[in-house]
Amino acid sequence: MSAASPSPEVARWAVVADGFSARVDGVAPDRWDAPAPCAGWVARDIVVHLVEWVPDLLAAGADVDLGPLPDPHDDPVAAWHGLRHGLDAVLGAPDLGERRFSHPQAGDHALADAIGTFVTPDVFVHTWDLARATGQDETLDPAIVHESVLGLAALAPDFLASTGQYGPRVAVAPDADEQTRLLALLGRRA
Repeated sequence: MSAASPSPEVARWAVVADGFSARVDGVAPDRWDAPAPCAGWVARDIVVHLVEWVPDLLAAGADVDLGPLPDPHDDPVAAWHGLRHGLDAVLGAPDLGERRFSHPQAGDHALADAIGTFVTPDVFVHTWDLARATGQDETLDPAIVHESVLGLAALAPDFLASTGQYGPRVAVAPDADEQTRLLALLGRRA
């Protein structure tokens, strides 16, 4: 008997986490301090950001303890892999379907949906940021790019920028490819 297929959220997370892991593992040691597309950040700060906010979000919203993680300032590779291992364990737990996430600012969700809504997209866009900062392949998964463009294009033009987490939308040519359009929606210049 074969194992059940993972939920769409878990499957999407695996693709995104694999892509980010490949970029993390591909950073040359002397590139961790290279400037990143996020204003004022270097490549290392991308991992620091994820390792600092994701555990706090999940602890506050779902009482998830991802355990101690290596210091991303000292060892961003080990810190990312520690975070990924913890998230993989949460998403692979037999009780995942019963677990809830409740946060005063983010609302109430199934835990897998919360990770899929808040964590996975952040890791996805930061895959491009890390690749750009460190001179690696910037190509993102085209199926997830497509889903993301469809979802973000429906938002008010200034919504993402108003959160303070993204720059203003960037104008692109009408014939720009979907990844370029996605990055532009997120305030990034491809």
